[in-house]
Amino acid sequence: MILRIRGTDMQYYVQTLCLIFFPGAHFSESEKPGPEVPEIEVSVQKNEETYMVYTSMKLGAKFVEATGSAIPTEDIKNPKRLEKIAIGRAIFSAGKALLGYTNAWGILTGVRPAKVANEIIRAGAGVQKTRRILRDEYFLNPKKAALVVSVATTENRVLKKLPDNLCSVYISIPFCPSRCAYCSFISYAGEKLLPLLESYLEELEVDIRNTFSIIRKRGLKVATVYIGGGTPTVLDEKQLAALLSVVCECVDVSSLMEFTLEAGRPDTITEEKLSIAYAHGVTRVSVNPQTLNENVLKAIGRRHTVADFYRAYDLAAKSGIRDINVDLIAGLTGDSFAGFSQTLDRVLELSPSNLTVHTFAVKRASNILRENSQVYSIVGGDVTKSIEYSQLRTKSAGYIPYYMYRQKNTVGNQENVGYAKEGRESYYNIFMMEEIHTIFGVGAGAVTKLIRHDKNGKQQIQRIFTPKYPYEYLRDAEVLRNGNLEKPSFEERVNIFFDQEA
Repeated sequence: MILRIRGTDMQYYVQTLCLIFFPGAHFSESEKPGPEVPEIEVSVQKNEETYMVYTSMKLGAKFVEATGSAIPTEDIKNPKRLEKIAIGRAIFSAGKALLGYTNAWGILTGVRPAKVANEIIRAGAGVQKTRRILRDEYFLNPKKAALVVSVATTENRVLKKLPDNLCSVYISIPFCPSRCAYCSFISYAGEKLLPLLESYLEELEVDIRNTFSIIRKRGLKVATVYIGGGTPTVLDEKQLAALLSVVCECVDVSSLMEFTLEAGRPDTITEEKLSIAYAHGVTRVSVNPQTLNENVLKAIGRRHTVADFYRAYDLAAKSGIRDINVDLIAGLTGDSFAGFSQTLDRVLELSPSNLTVHTFAVKRASNILRENSQVYSIVGGDVTKSIEYSQLRTKSAGYIPYYMYRQKNTVGNQENVGYAKEGRESYYNIFMMEEIHTIFGVGAGAVTKLIRHDKNGKQQIQRIFTPKYPYEYLRDAEVLRNGNLEKPSFEERVNIFFDQEA
């Protein structure tokens, strides 16, 4: 794609809007004009408090122009928000005219749509008015507006009256028994796994203890612990018991609001592992089939069967662990509405306390893209129908949407939604998506997100990244933890952030 931008520094936002209409597009300065290469121009001007935007789009012989504008209103006054609205209106109108496509999410981009809804609600708009603003100002269709406001409302109920000194801890186990075709996570799979796993766990233990020590020194209280991956239950029983024992030594797990072990792959789950998890205070576990279609499982590289899922779920249900989450993916290559709806109905018969419905997202690092570059889809085939069905069926089954996020290049530009029975929502998922408090990330690929508020109440966020791959983590972890003459240690960076003048 050839993209020319003038008068604004919101390059990333403009790119995300362009990807709505041209999923999978690359933004390269060396791109040359051609009949299949989109050419887009965006020009932004500000006149006092009014933002005016001109956009043109060219694809082959087709050429369209559009404009967008935004002025402060009673509910939307933030200049950056107004600039985004003006840009979005111009690009939305141009894309619709060029391709005849109307995006259900309008001009609302970004990972966390519920944060936008909450911003409007907390400004005094109320639920009904917020829905109207999302429809009229952001061009969301009524179903999406209702969904995002419902999520925001649930989050506000769950988070009501929480103390200010909370934090959470994420522990990364970036290893899997095999790599799924759609996956782009930083994980080691198969034959690459065993040589590094023991050394990784030894280094991870040191960092877990160090992180909880920092938390205690800062006077913070741990609300949730989440062990994710990869597939944490790729650890054998002895390794899993050792890891959970370290966590139990560092924090009173009985005081946690939630303790999650992302078991994930059914083929890694055993009765003994679940018994170990329960004995160490785990309160939530994920058992994730993604689909209950055998042919689709094979196509996406999952080395387990439908029978494996039912076996693992039954073990989890009998383990005593309070909450079970099941992940499904709509829009998988080779799946259909009939296949997805049957999967969803069969999972709902099990009545898990949590159910997460993802939309298949095409990641540039995934095997499936290397094998099939045509998997991007602006319309998405059956996926929109599948997602709408999931929302209707979960509601009729007594579930409420409690957290959501969006990704680039999802099939049909649809979203990911977590559903739960009332009172069984995952606190960690809400904390993570709504950036409520600091989350300390431990292990390869983990990100620590430090959060504080200045004297004016404005939120400040700083991210600290650990090395991505396990071999990099092992090579660099001591330097990151202890620092050197040129770079502060992890603890020093945490203290600098929190101790700076409010």
